[in-house]
Amino acid sequence: MPYRIFFSAISGVLAAVLIISAPGRASAQEWPTHPIVLVVPFVAGGSIDIPARRLAAELALKLGQQVVVENRSGANGNIGGAYVAKSNPDGYTLMFAPPGVLTTNRFIYKDMPFDSDLAFAPVALLAKSPLVLAANPKLPFGNLGDVIAYARANPGKLSAGTPGIGSQGQLALELLRSRSGAQMSYVPYRGASASSTDVLAGRIDLSINFTPAMIGPLQEGTLRGLAVTATQRSKQLPGVPTVAESGFPGFEAVASYSLVAPAGTPQAIVTRLNQIVNDYIRSDAGKQQLEQADMQAAGGSPQDLQGFIAGEVEKWGPIIKAADIHM
Repeated sequence: MPYRIFFSAISGVLAAVLIISAPGRASAQEWPTHPIVLVVPFVAGGSIDIPARRLAAELALKLGQQVVVENRSGANGNIGGAYVAKSNPDGYTLMFAPPGVLTTNRFIYKDMPFDSDLAFAPVALLAKSPLVLAANPKLPFGNLGDVIAYARANPGKLSAGTPGIGSQGQLALELLRSRSGAQMSYVPYRGASASSTDVLAGRIDLSINFTPAMIGPLQEGTLRGLAVTATQRSKQLPGVPTVAESGFPGFEAVASYSLVAPAGTPQAIVTRLNQIVNDYIRSDAGKQQLEQADMQAAGGSPQDLQGFIAGEVEKWGPIIKAADIHM
């Protein structure tokens, strides 16, 4: 009799566990059953928004549900990041994340509304976007080596326009300064186009920006490309060497575009999303769309993205602190 009671009790416990766990398993298997929100933490129509919408279209096609892009801009991505960090980890809220939210904002902002390392589940690194350092062709700089030599001999005399304080352009120049010892004067602008215009007009000497904003003048010859900041050359600007090729091995200062979800999102959902991203960047359509934006495909596992983020944090933390960049 005691044995029957014991086994009856055990059976009851197992049945209760199965009942409790079944809804979670069913939910992961059935996902998605309604539209998904893809948060872009910057304004609509910008360099981050366009690839996000293309990825959203691919996700919708493969998942069979609408993927709605929702722009929540402000504080260099922190507003949108905070919204996603506080969202339910059920696979229905995702974020197309630029580097600030995941890596550099923690060093630039005194008060962060979330802990980037704990708030998000990495899904996949979609692509990297190089910057290009350009000069007015009337200046006697044929390559990056000429610029470095002049800046070392004349500290602070060269003026370089960046897209803003704490922008990837400023960080790239700070990394170059730390590697080369070249001192320049930074002129922060609001966005990409104004600094290029001022270089063309001769009001500043150099400009650093993402390549799509510079391709026209560079191809026309009204600006001279000195170096791109990725580890491989831009397909849109194959004649412009990388900073690494110009005497600084291993140099990389790029924007990264990642898909992340709130921490705690079921692993089955993360795995499925990761596979879709990897299939997309290997597809003909994905390759074409990324090349149009001069973005270099990345891909890999969620663990690869996590390792990339950790490496970027290790790289940029000392650079930002040494330059005392803060917002």
